[in-house]
Amino acid sequence: MPSPNTPPLPRPHRIRRLRLRIDPFIASLLGTVLLAALLPARSAAAPLVSDAATVGVAVLFFLYGARLSAREAWNGLKHWRLHGTVLTVTFVLFPLLGVAARLLVPTVLTPELYQGLLFLTLLPSTVQSSIAFTSIARGNTAAAVCSATFSSLFGILLTPLLAAVLLHTEGGISAGTVLEIAEQLLLPFAAGQLLRRWITGWTTRHRGVLTLVDRGSILLVVYSAFGAAVVGGMWGTLSLPRLAALLLVESALLALVLTFTLLVGRRLGFVREDVIAIVFCGSKKSLASGVPMAAVLFPGAAAGLMVLPLMLFHQVQLMVCAVLARRWGAEIRPTEPAAQAQAQAQAQPVPALHRTG
Repeated sequence: MPSPNTPPLPRPHRIRRLRLRIDPFIASLLGTVLLAALLPARSAAAPLVSDAATVGVAVLFFLYGARLSAREAWNGLKHWRLHGTVLTVTFVLFPLLGVAARLLVPTVLTPELYQGLLFLTLLPSTVQSSIAFTSIARGNTAAAVCSATFSSLFGILLTPLLAAVLLHTEGGISAGTVLEIAEQLLLPFAAGQLLRRWITGWTTRHRGVLTLVDRGSILLVVYSAFGAAVVGGMWGTLSLPRLAALLLVESALLALVLTFTLLVGRRLGFVREDVIAIVFCGSKKSLASGVPMAAVLFPGAAAGLMVLPLMLFHQVQLMVCAVLARRWGAEIRPTEPAAQAQAQAQAQPVPALHRTG
């Protein structure tokens, strides 16, 4: 019998507990889709829900304008090569891959699902998750803030224009539709920018409430879009094999962009922290911007199927990038002095994608 002072024998195989956390917002989105499938707005209620969603979109973009600091974005121009790389990936590489995915119709994707896939490739990058993952991975967080901000600003203009050129829906996207987009998206955003200096303190004090307003507006738009799709009978064209195929295509799309941003960042001579910012800012697509834009571009039942690929891609990018961020962040121990960590970050090569597990 071993003595009390004998250290316990090492365990050769340690079982690690996996904690699976579901994002509350994602759970809310799924619940909203289920509610729309069971109790969609019909008859007289449908126009009321649609009008409320339109107001929600205006509120969203007003708050976007009130929060984005043009001065901070201007000060970040010194990293123009990094921002240019992210914008090129977001608004050139992604759309090209989306156009190439046309070869998968109709064998893998239905025409409706392909339209939604192409639409998500035209969207700007996210802001919050890009910054958060860059910070966790110990990348250039300041550059990620500016790059994600630039992407959001450019997306308000470029996404509708790219959609007008590349998306061929019924009746197309006319000049009147572009003007409607400007009225519903650009005017509230510009109003938020103009009033920012007077309402910044108020928005800062009520950040929690405004976050609920943000997410509530998105949920309202999702309910309106998916409810209209249910009433229109468009969900009868979907099947589990088609949804599984869509998920595989989106996973491959994300893998291609992650690999491209990693290799190009290294090839262009960026330091490790900058490459991490490029990877996380360049590979994201914004659900918060995409849902209201889809409601404006594709009113009625079409918006539901246009948003579905974006919702799936959003969840995939969160899970994959969370693994990448934790793995890369663990390469520099938080107990090391800041100077030593910075020196090692400059000296060591950019983390390889195949090491993420």
